[in-house]
Amino acid sequence: MSLSNLGPGGFQSPLWRWVIERVWRLEHAFERSRAAARPEDDTRIRIFLVMGFFSLCFVGVSLGAGWSALFSRAGQGNGYAQGVEGARGDMVDRNGKLLAVDLAHYALYVDPREIWDAKETRAALGRALPQVPGKRLDKVVYGEHRAFVLGGLTPDEKDAIFNLGLPGVSFEEQERRMYPLGATAAHLIGFVDSGGKGLAGAERALDDPIRSAAGGEGGPTQLSIDIRVQAALEDELRKAAEEFTPKGAVGLVTNVHTGEILGMASWPDYDANKAGEATDDQRLNRAAASVYEMGSTFKAFTVAIGLDTGVATASSTFDAREPFKLGYRTIHDYHAARAILTLVEVFKHSSNIGTAMLAERIGGERLSQYFTNLGLTKPAKVELKESARPLTPRKWDQDAVASTSFGHGMNVSPLALAQAMNALLNGGEMMPLTIRKLPPGVRPEGKRVLSENTSAEMLKIMRANVVPGEGGSGGKADVPGLSVGGKTGTGEKYDPAIRGYNHQRQVSSFAATFPTDGPVEADRYFVLILLDEPKGNASSFGFSTGGWVAAPAAGRVIERIAPFLGVKRKTELVTIASSPKNAAPEAGL
Repeated sequence: MSLSNLGPGGFQSPLWRWVIERVWRLEHAFERSRAAARPEDDTRIRIFLVMGFFSLCFVGVSLGAGWSALFSRAGQGNGYAQGVEGARGDMVDRNGKLLAVDLAHYALYVDPREIWDAKETRAALGRALPQVPGKRLDKVVYGEHRAFVLGGLTPDEKDAIFNLGLPGVSFEEQERRMYPLGATAAHLIGFVDSGGKGLAGAERALDDPIRSAAGGEGGPTQLSIDIRVQAALEDELRKAAEEFTPKGAVGLVTNVHTGEILGMASWPDYDANKAGEATDDQRLNRAAASVYEMGSTFKAFTVAIGLDTGVATASSTFDAREPFKLGYRTIHDYHAARAILTLVEVFKHSSNIGTAMLAERIGGERLSQYFTNLGLTKPAKVELKESARPLTPRKWDQDAVASTSFGHGMNVSPLALAQAMNALLNGGEMMPLTIRKLPPGVRPEGKRVLSENTSAEMLKIMRANVVPGEGGSGGKADVPGLSVGGKTGTGEKYDPAIRGYNHQRQVSSFAATFPTDGPVEADRYFVLILLDEPKGNASSFGFSTGGWVAAPAAGRVIERIAPFLGVKRKTELVTIASSPKNAAPEAGL
């Protein structure tokens, strides 16, 4: 059979004929070389053939590699190059500052079959690894198989052991999650397990996008917090905790128009790099996972609801001269004014009597519906899985109306309080909180729960409560030039031992906003400081209420973070308090 008949299926394409011609020419060249008794020509031709073959292979490999590099999806998370199992992308704050990163660490192994001198190796490892129990080292050095000794070694630690030159000692590279800032923002950032799975905070809430980022998709995961705001918040919260020794404390800063959490602190804290060594109490995110009776901060909601429903105006009056009976309760004021108060004065003096009277006018059905619309009857809407479910009244009878109007009988998380306060301060729109940075200039459109007029009125009332010398409960939070507004909160804790509220155990807080001036659509921020069971001291004249222990810390936070948020002082708002600082005015509730 001749080569001319070897085409596929008997068909001879032009390419096939070209190949046949070249093969025949090559074969005839060999025959001519042998016939002319010139074997060197035959050898040259064969060498040329081999070179040509390998050249074609090299070109083919080069073309394949170029095609893969330019047009394949390798390295994009679903192509040829897959991320390391458990690998996670970087996490950064809103300004690109690094919060979490995967770094190369090393695992140490020992193979006793390769050890020359077991006694010397055991002694050297004992000196180099004091954290490893002696029994563990004995087992691996004098054992029979290669065994794992220790993981998480840094490159420096690995090099120090490697330089000992111990036969049988080897290392394997492994990725380990690191948090460069240690305890800073630990409760918000969270932590992962040894396999790289998110267990808490943003690491858990945003587990999928963080893992995807490890494959090169979308860059680092950017959180909403500003690390400068976070650091100032944590510092002032820690100072307040050291001064008043509470069981725990919470700090929050949010953008009221976007719902972005700019800072979130829970005390006591822990080092995220050593989460396994922290206690449950240290790892507890009190801002999201704990619920409290918030006390008089709830009066802001009741007053706003009264204005929004039209049952009261800022100048409406309430007779607080005598205790008020509603349902099964007789309501007293912490510091009885024994006067007829306007709605603004009810707010400034934190009158339980006046607030309960307002709640009675609103009615249980409308009050509970507004609380629901403000998100106070469900877990705060936020990516964090720790967001806790509130404790709400089973029945909205007169007793529940009276209690909840001034922050008793209903337990909510600090995040839920912040979410609802945002709606009071941003023009009346309810929107979820978020731990992810939104694009610049973006303001999500939320569900309207209050009118713009009500929101504008609340900004004025909250400012009146902080203006120095005006008798408000929040005067210690004032920062000259920044138009701070806010509401104190002191919720007595229910004590099962006495089957009632314990006057010595309080949740003291201050819910602040700044700046209060300007239109409702102007940039505005919310700040919350909460101390759980603080203890009064000489500086607070023994008081442990919100106006004494939380309001000053909120003011200091606002003063420190205003420059980072672009809020400038206005000289025309700078005032001098009319009462000396060392006087002992009423304790702010």
